[in-house]
Amino acid sequence: MQDVLAVVTVVVVGLMVGVEFAVAVFVNPILDRLPDNGGLAARGDGARVLGRVMPFWYICSLVLGAVWAALTWGAAGAPLIAAGAGLLVVSVVMSILLLVPINSRVATWSRDGVPADWKQQVNRWDRFHYVRVAVIIAAFTLFTVALVQV
Repeated sequence: MQDVLAVVTVVVVGLMVGVEFAVAVFVNPILDRLPDNGGLAARGDGARVLGRVMPFWYICSLVLGAVWAALTWGAAGAPLIAAGAGLLVVSVVMSILLLVPINSRVATWSRDGVPADWKQQVNRWDRFHYVRVAVIIAAFTLFTVALVQV
């Protein structure tokens, strides 16, 4: 059962990392290069769609990591698993405190217009998102290494 939990955790977190990495490195830069700020509507739609899905994905990843850490406590890879789960806690806190407030505003832009400082808000979100992606990549790496050790 622990083996199944370990694999499911690594797959769920790995897929989340892939989505967030793609948004940071490919999707948003492509949207930002569209002429006449054409990417703003797409960012707003992405904020609405991913804003509904990602909280569940982050919490599910965190719960899986925490359960895996609890079940393997004392085993060889347990400190790595616990550290990975801790990093997922950091990513959730970052999301709630830093990214969600900006994302919530971006989600309304296509309906309510665009504020004068929209570029600064988008750039701020992107910077926070890069840090969050680094945090979840580190968690994924720890989980992957632990998968081999446990």
